[in-house]
Amino acid sequence: MYSFDMTSEQKMLVDTVRRYAEKNLRSVYREAEESKHVPDKVVQMGWEIGLLPGAIDAQYGGYGEYSALTNALYLEEMAWGDLGITLHLLTPNLFAIPIAQFGNDKQKEEYLARFCDESFPKATAALVEPVVQFDPAELQTTAVKEGDTFVINGKKTYVPLADGAELFLVYAQENGATQAFIVPGDAPGIKVGKRVKLMGVQALELYEVEFANVTVPKANRLGGLKGIRIQKLLT
Repeated sequence: MYSFDMTSEQKMLVDTVRRYAEKNLRSVYREAEESKHVPDKVVQMGWEIGLLPGAIDAQYGGYGEYSALTNALYLEEMAWGDLGITLHLLTPNLFAIPIAQFGNDKQKEEYLARFCDESFPKATAALVEPVVQFDPAELQTTAVKEGDTFVINGKKTYVPLADGAELFLVYAQENGATQAFIVPGDAPGIKVGKRVKLMGVQALELYEVEFANVTVPKANRLGGLKGIRIQKLLT
């Protein structure tokens, strides 16, 4: 039988996150909401707790202890501090966790180590599209193979921290299936548009992003030749 009792390590982590949320998030959440910006100092302190490196294998600089239960425990504590700041801190996970779970060896070696550094990584993911009935299995964004490259075209919305992002994980239709592609933030053809207006969580910066004939090497498809199964990725 699976036990939901916390281990000593989980209790220690939860206590650390609770103290951070109480001392650092609760004290600035109103300021962050009003200014629509998360203070860099708060982001750095949250990053230094090391939550994402805990989900990355030791050979890439992490701790190799990915656990859905542990994630739920610390997220509950952090979101109590402030949801907007928590989602800001989680944004690099949108890039790193798919790489860690579905990337091939070369992709893991190239990208995961930077998510175990001391500095908050400028990485995000572009999945949601500006359509009425969004379906991740029926994307409008396309990736067409041309020789040794893929050419990506489409529009995305609700892309967190897109302004200034150095890495995007872009989801697109490729041969009738949803695949993900690693795209450098400075690739020609990327246009970060206006910030999306929200009714709440004003501290979280979400943007519209257009990809117009953005070309990436075929090696940048997540999972390499094997690709991914979007249903498994989203569960």
